[in-house]
This record gives sequence, structure tokens and C-alpha cells, in this order.
Amino acid sequence: MDQAQLVDPHTEIRDEVKKLCARFPGEYWRKLDEQRAYPTEFVRALTEGGYLGALIPEEYGGAGLSLSAAAAILETVQAEGCNGAACHAQMYIMGTILRHGSDVQKKTYLPKIASGELRLQAFGVTEPTSGTDTTSLRTFAKKEGDHYVVFGQKVWTSRAEHSDLMLLLARTTPKDQVTKRTEGLSTFIVDMRASLGKGLTIRPIRSMMNHNSTEVFFDNMIVPAENLVGVEGRGFRYILDGMNAERLLIAAECIGDAKWFIEKATAYARDRVVFGRPIGQNQGIQFPIARAYAQMRAAELMVQSGLAKFEAGQTPGEEANMAKMLAADASWAAAEACIQTHGGFGFAEEYDVERKYREARLYQVAPISTNLILSYIAEHVLGMPRSY
Repeated sequence: MDQAQLVDPHTEIRDEVKKLCARFPGEYWRKLDEQRAYPTEFVRALTEGGYLGALIPEEYGGAGLSLSAAAAILETVQAEGCNGAACHAQMYIMGTILRHGSDVQKKTYLPKIASGELRLQAFGVTEPTSGTDTTSLRTFAKKEGDHYVVFGQKVWTSRAEHSDLMLLLARTTPKDQVTKRTEGLSTFIVDMRASLGKGLTIRPIRSMMNHNSTEVFFDNMIVPAENLVGVEGRGFRYILDGMNAERLLIAAECIGDAKWFIEKATAYARDRVVFGRPIGQNQGIQFPIARAYAQMRAAELMVQSGLAKFEAGQTPGEEANMAKMLAADASWAAAEACIQTHGGFGFAEEYDVERKYREARLYQVAPISTNLILSYIAEHVLGMPRSY
């Protein structure tokens, strides 16, 4: 079905990931979903296969692969009906340490992340009061001698209960004391193993999909000064550096989801017979699936464009944002077509459609909402006045 496979340089990676995913069928994910459990076995298999360390350079024990290779891994995970949330988080969070961390931080953490000894899957940015308005976050880190004292709260910090390390964004200079609102924010590596129960509290949030989301509270939590990433006050730009990569990886996952839904819907439409004929013979069934396929293929090209620009050392802000929006729209259109094609069976757990349907809905909202992407395009691409 996918013509891009004819010239895909990552066919071998896709084939190997597909074999790995075959060991984790729908029953595995349905059980996890029911229990709201973490995919420990799946993450272990990906780690042992070297896929979670794909972007870590070989000198630190990783595979040293390109972002497009990482995107191929994540797309395949989703296309095979699995959930790559824990994978994408570690991939793009790790990039901040790789690009801006000290030599000591890289040598200390990256080899252990690559081997699976440490998990870096928690990203502490979003807060209850500020949401996407990151520069208005209230979590504060106060320097006291050789350490920082952190107090505040984060929300929607997925996998905090299952991660050893967290990348935390906190204000180190009060907002009213900086000339630009993007200044005075700093990034820290938090060892949650050492901090849990000592100023760090984690509470799970039960949500529509099984992303192991939590809210995190900091009450005079101590972070060693050497865990500051880069220069104090420049943390916002460090986070921004990783956002284009994050959006391209998420977009690749959405492409994978769309492919799963389209394949599932097409197979069911061919096999399901009502009124003496396959339902796929009816244009009312054909057209939504065909349109979703066209949307997916177009979004896939934008993802590829963004990846190419990123790997050429350019800043793909326009492409990354549009890729995320278009791919999320394509996956949602495919999800709608798939559940409609299945009718009542689409709501039955055993078909896996309803689980993937819930998961696909997330990307209209996170990691950035469609409206904010449109605002970005209007301002930064089309030159219109800033709207917020």
C-alpha cells in the first residue's frame, strides 16, 4: 500500500521493529490498558534491540542513528498496533542533554540510558495554571550554595512513576526581573530515585488513554548544582531546540497510526458481508477510507520534508509544525473511518479499534494543540501580527 517503502532507506529497521512488535499483540496492550499498567516488557525489548538509544551517539553506547531512522522506528511501532509513547519521550528528552549537557552529564547519563540501566522518560514542563504558556510557569528553583531548592507543581508528566530521571524546566529568575519572558528559565536533570519522598511527590492521573500520566509536586526538593543543564536562565531555548524533533517524531507516530487504521478498515470492509455483499463494495464505506489514505500520504511527505531539513542542519519550524498538524488530522480521519467501518464491533475491546481510537485523539491536543500550530503558521510563516 505504501509506495514510500520502495525508496525507503530504513526498510531494514522497519522490518526488525515489525518482528519485535509481533511479540506484543493486541492482547498484551488490552491487558495493560485495563490495568493502566506500564509496558515494561515492551520497553525492555526495545531497549535490548537498541531502539531506545537510537539517537545516542555510538561513543556513549547508542546506535548513533538519524532522526529519520528514529521516526521510522516510531512509525512502525504505531503501524503494528503498539504504543510508542515511552519510546518517543526518551528519544526527544535525551536530545537536550546531548546538545546542551556538560561532558560529565553526557558520560554519566547517556551510556546508562542507552543500556536501559536508567530511564529518562519524564518531562516536567506543563503546569496546571500555565498550560502551553510555558514562560508563565511558576515552579521555581532557588540557588543555595552548591544546590538548588525547587518548589512548585507539574501536571501531565507522563511516566514519572516509571522513570529514573526527569528533565525539569523551572524558573530561576522571577518573571518580573527579566527583560524577555523567555529568559530566567533553567533546565535540570532530576534524579527521581533520590528525590522521591524527599520533596518530590508523584500522583497518577487516570485519563482517557493509558499514558501513565501524573501530576508532580516539588516541596523544597534539592537538586545538585551540577545537574543544571547548560547555562542558568537559558533553559527555554534548550527546550525549544528539541521541539521540532519532538513534533516530527510525533507526526511519524501519527502516520503509523493512520496506516494501522486504514489497513484494519480496509481488511474489514473486504471481509464483512451485509445484504449479500462486502460492505467495502459501497462507496459510502470506500470514500472515507480512501480520503484518509490520501491525507496520510500527503502528511507523510511533509514529515519527510521536515526530517530532511532537520538532518541538513536547518531549522524546520514550519515543516515540523505542519507535519504534526497534518499527520494528527490524517490519523484522526483514519480513526473515524475505521470505527465507522466496523460499526458496533469498533467499540468492542477485542478489535483494538477503540483503544487506538482513544490514543489517536490525543494528538489533536498534545504535545501542542492544533490552534497553536495555526497561530505559529500565521505569525512566523505568513507574517501576521502575534495573536497571543
